[in-house]
Amino acid sequence: MDTSLKEPLIVTQGLTRIYNLGTTQVVGIQDIDLEIPSGELVVLKGESGSGKSTFLSLLAGLDHPTAGRLRAAGQNLHQATPDELNRYRREVVGMIFQSFNLLPTLTVVENVCLPALLAGRPYQEAKNQALKWLEWLNLEKRLHHYPTELSGGEMQRAAISRALINEPSIILADEPTGNLDSRNGRIVIELLSELNRSFNRTIIIATHSKLADSFATLQFYLKDGKITETIA
Repeated sequence: MDTSLKEPLIVTQGLTRIYNLGTTQVVGIQDIDLEIPSGELVVLKGESGSGKSTFLSLLAGLDHPTAGRLRAAGQNLHQATPDELNRYRREVVGMIFQSFNLLPTLTVVENVCLPALLAGRPYQEAKNQALKWLEWLNLEKRLHHYPTELSGGEMQRAAISRALINEPSIILADEPTGNLDSRNGRIVIELLSELNRSFNRTIIIATHSKLADSFATLQFYLKDGKITETIA
């Protein structure tokens, strides 16, 4: 098989998202054309309001483009049905957020298991998978702690475990170091880099920080919703 003909994991053509706020139109992103091969560690740079989160929301299947085409992991997200988008979110992408988004009434292992249980997987299977990732992320001593009993770095590692529970091929991280000090921020970026290298996950990190720059295999710069520079 000629791998040179293999389709990129993510392809966008003229990708645009415009929000209508009353009589005002706000551009989230506009006319984005790019290709991301499988196995890349992508850093999406830009200041607040540049369109990074909008782009990630579209990639995650959480939002729908106003215009253009978006194909990810062989699926045309710009014309996907709600059921197809639900399946895509369960099976293809894992999300990591700045604010961790752990449920405060669940323990660490319960938080991590939740996406697998919602996808219909048996509890013991989900728990075994959760324990694998929690051990890899050095959280085996925090399984039965609640989020309020964890440090910021531990909460983000738990959130990474949760993002991995359904074995997604794409990990989307929206400002994953934004609520962490520089030491824990670097630890999280190094873990994401290790995921990319050792487990062949495609990682896309949206950030205005420089912490991930040295680990990137591909960088895009966004300004006012448009890509202004690409570094491979």
